Amino acid sequence: MPLTALVLNVRGEDAERLSEALLEAGALSVSCEEARPRATAADLAEPSGPASWPSVRLTAVCQGESDEDVLGRACTASGVSIPAHDRSRIPDEDWVARSRTEFGPIRVSPRLWIVPSWDTPPEADAVSLRLDPGLAFGTGSHATTRLCLRWLERRIAGGETVLDYGCGSGILAIAALKLGAARAVGVDIDSDAVAAARANARRNGVRGEFLECGSPLTLTADLVVANILANPLKVLAPLLAERCRRGGQMALSGILADQAEDVERCYAPWIAFAAADEEEGWVCLSGTRR
Repeated sequence: MPLTALVLNVRGEDAERLSEALLEAGALSVSCEEARPRATAADLAEPSGPASWPSVRLTAVCQGESDEDVLGRACTASGVSIPAHDRSRIPDEDWVARSRTEFGPIRVSPRLWIVPSWDTPPEADAVSLRLDPGLAFGTGSHATTRLCLRWLERRIAGGETVLDYGCGSGILAIAALKLGAARAVGVDIDSDAVAAARANARRNGVRGEFLECGSPLTLTADLVVANILANPLKVLAPLLAERCRRGGQMALSGILADQAEDVERCYAPWIAFAAADEEEGWVCLSGTRR
């Protein structure tokens, strides 16, 4: 199926939020560069990064004719107005070749790696998650995914039941099983994500259970993890709290640092939060079910 590239010019303060939402909405990849490069020595001395740039050019690679739908969903979820944009076709073979050069093994922790199918695991005794770049969000390249993986690694001792809500590629549920969980259930609103998660579980030799939103869900889990976005997380607070057993643990990510307080407030009736983990301006909130 042909691919398209959307090129968007957005404000620097909106770039990370919209990039995350584009991936969540189904973009295959999102890259960014400063739209108006800084020219003076004083400019170059300032902190560099999308949030500090006045204008950012985002390039989102999407599948077929879905690009405008992806953009619309992403802008609605992130609260960013649809920006002026250009679109162009990309032949499928170009994407495959490029993905194999741009995506290599990702080290998440001293013993946990994410390894594309065409690569060899760098360490034979490490826990390796075999995962290719694909349609669903969550291939390990984003800070929020790494934060959640490390949280699972610290919490899983063996035999736990895990709920991954908003599972995307299935990476968190798959990691939970490979780390020793007895059962992992993933839920996502996107049928493509559910299909990709099931395929990824088979590739990794684990028996994950993946459901679309709206399917019956009676699981009460020891560990609940949700790596989505701040606004959906706030709406989902009662549901996720109900699915976590008393004394169980919950982790929430996909949250920018300045959104953390609002999200935490929504879960405060059920969750006693510990100190948040943070990476690249994103946070992972975690705590114990009261």
